[in-house]
Amino acid sequence: MNKIAVVGAGISGLSMANYLEKHKIDYHIYERRKKRDLAGHGFLIPQEGMDYLSQIIEPELLLKQGNFLKKYIQYSHTGRILAEKNLENVFAISRHSLIDLLTQNISPEKIIYEETIGLEEHDGKLKFSDGADIDADIIVISDGSRSRIRNNLFKDETMKAVRESEVVNIIRNKEIADSIENDFIKFHHEEGGLTFGILKLSDDTVLWYSQFDNEKYMINECSAENLRKYMLEVFENWHPLVSSIIQKSDYKNVHLWRVYELEKLNRFYKNNIVFIGDAAHPLIPFTSQGVTSALKDSFTLTKYLVEENNMEHAFKKYEAERKPEIEVHINNGRTLLEQFLLPINLQTQNILPISYK
Repeated sequence: MNKIAVVGAGISGLSMANYLEKHKIDYHIYERRKKRDLAGHGFLIPQEGMDYLSQIIEPELLLKQGNFLKKYIQYSHTGRILAEKNLENVFAISRHSLIDLLTQNISPEKIIYEETIGLEEHDGKLKFSDGADIDADIIVISDGSRSRIRNNLFKDETMKAVRESEVVNIIRNKEIADSIENDFIKFHHEEGGLTFGILKLSDDTVLWYSQFDNEKYMINECSAENLRKYMLEVFENWHPLVSSIIQKSDYKNVHLWRVYELEKLNRFYKNNIVFIGDAAHPLIPFTSQGVTSALKDSFTLTKYLVEENNMEHAFKKYEAERKPEIEVHINNGRTLLEQFLLPINLQTQNILPISYK
């Protein structure tokens, strides 16, 4: 089997490395950030994603690090129940925990941090920061939704800002965690375009996030202190659980996520370079399919690299299998975005903020 370089040590890159490790395929990972910069907030993972994840992580280890959610409960911003829906094995886990679990099966010498990979304009080759060529037959790109490499390789692609931004944070507070059942709770403003979601990750840890219609709610300065003041102001008259979480949170690791999407999908590969996860197909966060899609990309690409003797044939089969499903999630995400922007009385009732194929 050919030598493989994986660019990016996020969820998709580490998933790819785990599947390659499982098949004893030679690889190396290159990540531009420091190791500890790879922490983050959290994810929802539907059952399908858990099935793929359990192939590379021991299920008992996985279950110790997160929570299965029982129900999705939708409230108005004042606490009136709008809808309830049972969830089928949807798992909540922090990004930090999932990164740690995916890293544990990889030898430290196989990951190099603080190494930026770039595309040389004159010869179209990927190189290290010192100008040396990457010593690999296949290069798997997993450098995220704003992939510089994809942007340089496909010059005609168009990324556009989505009419939604998110503020994401984690609060460690046992009293608040004890007051929350193992449910996915989401509060919606009556006029639409503003939500507050809550996920219990463990006995003392809660992930919260707020989605904004960024044409109505413009955040001009995103320092931690400014975000704290903004959240306190915007959510002042919401349900007491929301205001309590906002007031008691530590904002040193708060994150403002400005969401972008591709106007149309490009090919998933070119020459010996192949894209996976958000680098291949950025998904609007309403879908809750980022982790599952990354896992399926990694599994599928590895499968065809093992089965096919010809690299291009493997890439073609990978793209043919994955692209139709990604198109479904993209369309579902746009539908969920349209619903989010509407007043509550015009939204489809009991709509679940998870995309299924």
